[in-house]
Amino acid sequence: MPPTDATAHPAPTAHSATATAPDMGAAPSAGTAESSTCEGTDSEDTLDLRLPDELLALFAAETSTGTAPSRRMGMTLPASLSVTGDDLLDHVAAWGPVVTPVGVFQLVPVQVERDLPLIVRWMNDPAVAEFWELAGPQAVTESHLRTQLTGDGRSVPCLGVLEGAPMSYWEIYRADLDPLARHTPLRPHDTGVHLLIGEVADRGRKLGSTLLRAVADLALDKRPSCARVIAEPDLRNTPSVAAFLSAGFRFAAEVDLPAKRAALMIRDRSLRHVM
Repeated sequence: MPPTDATAHPAPTAHSATATAPDMGAAPSAGTAESSTCEGTDSEDTLDLRLPDELLALFAAETSTGTAPSRRMGMTLPASLSVTGDDLLDHVAAWGPVVTPVGVFQLVPVQVERDLPLIVRWMNDPAVAEFWELAGPQAVTESHLRTQLTGDGRSVPCLGVLEGAPMSYWEIYRADLDPLARHTPLRPHDTGVHLLIGEVADRGRKLGSTLLRAVADLALDKRPSCARVIAEPDLRNTPSVAAFLSAGFRFAAEVDLPAKRAALMIRDRSLRHVM
């Protein structure tokens, strides 16, 4: 799973968790979810035996059809549970604009035909490619995007539009339904964030931390069932880790993932007004 980047070098959900590790969408096992439900207000990282409702429904559907519960923890949901668009994330497309200290910002879900050339250019920037690993022909990035767009809605690729200009690429995803849940305790409805700042001129200006704070707060405002926003930047990517800390995330743990050693960063609903 590639690193998330808050400044210039992030790691995508779909590429790491889908393109490079095709088993995207793992939900937490009973031994890896955390102790408080997502409605909880504590920030303790303890164990919980509660599984996400979507995963319980998946097991029920498989059992009713005589199929053993998936040991892969859900590459895709069964047809009866599949959703259109981004319902698993409470309709990211409808989150709307937010006023930030650097201007009006909005997450706009990617349209491949419109946005692919811009995202391909960003992915071929050496500073970005080092962490995202999506450099190369247009087809590489297109596959990465379409994997998410044609999936069940657990990951939504977006352009970050600041004052009317696209300047960043984001992936908003259900961390508890992602392979990340196999490697660290997560709570139901934990929302994950991946980010890259596209234009060189926009890097090094603390835009990453400002926009990360805005997007994390948007997720908490628009997803009442979510108590935490999660990120897992590569530990080597110190500017990214610093940006998350500046954005009100706390460093929770070091996590060994298949493609990196990550810093688990968490922004808690209960601490959002004090950090």
